[in-house]
Amino acid sequence: MTPFIAELIGTFFLILLGAGVVANVCLQKTIGHNAGWIVITFAWGLAVFTGVIVAGPHSGAHLNPAVTVGLAIAGLFPWTSVITYCVAQMLGAALGASVVWLIYKDHFDATDDHQTKLAVFSTGPAIRNLPRNFLSELVGTFALVFVILYMAGPSLQLDGLSQAKIGLGSIGALPVALLVVAIGMSLGGTTGYAINPARDLAPRLVYSVLPIAGKGSSNWSYAWVPVLGPLTGAGIASMLYLLLSH
Repeated sequence: MTPFIAELIGTFFLILLGAGVVANVCLQKTIGHNAGWIVITFAWGLAVFTGVIVAGPHSGAHLNPAVTVGLAIAGLFPWTSVITYCVAQMLGAALGASVVWLIYKDHFDATDDHQTKLAVFSTGPAIRNLPRNFLSELVGTFALVFVILYMAGPSLQLDGLSQAKIGLGSIGALPVALLVVAIGMSLGGTTGYAINPARDLAPRLVYSVLPIAGKGSSNWSYAWVPVLGPLTGAGIASMLYLLLSH
């Protein structure tokens, strides 16, 4: 389990469960059809929880190029490893999206609306206003990365002794998962809160090549927003963190 493999597998689970809940809620004739936004936001948070559990001990569980770049800007991650992590995240996301399609293929076939099919793979704006859509992704990812930078592992202060770190395993993944749920519920209604370039770009590429019945455009004219918005938000969060830390 190298860091590369950990990021690949962790991001695979992130998209398998994240895109999976969108398919379950949005595609026709699923048992979870029309379950609603609350189900989607909670499942995405739990998808993050799952990915972090798997990858955390081996790679730090970035699962997101914006997080990787943000940590590098903050001086908490080596720039020499950024490309390796981002490639692993893209591959994991592409694999996860492909498996979701295989599982839900009958329901893709039963769904007529091509925009609903694309929504399983990638995000899109509720109201198309590219500058404001960009701002939505920027702010959502700013919140994600800034708060992550201030997260500390649980510890215990003993009388007369230095602070002792406590290894709580999966409990350490819970704050990040809850943060993602909060971002989705509060800020996700404008663009679907990609807040992760790999989460959007890799599945969008997969959608463009898979033989999905009745699919439409991949909406490439919008695709830059969930890539550059998160990267910009992560950069601002990291620079503010550096400013406040000195």
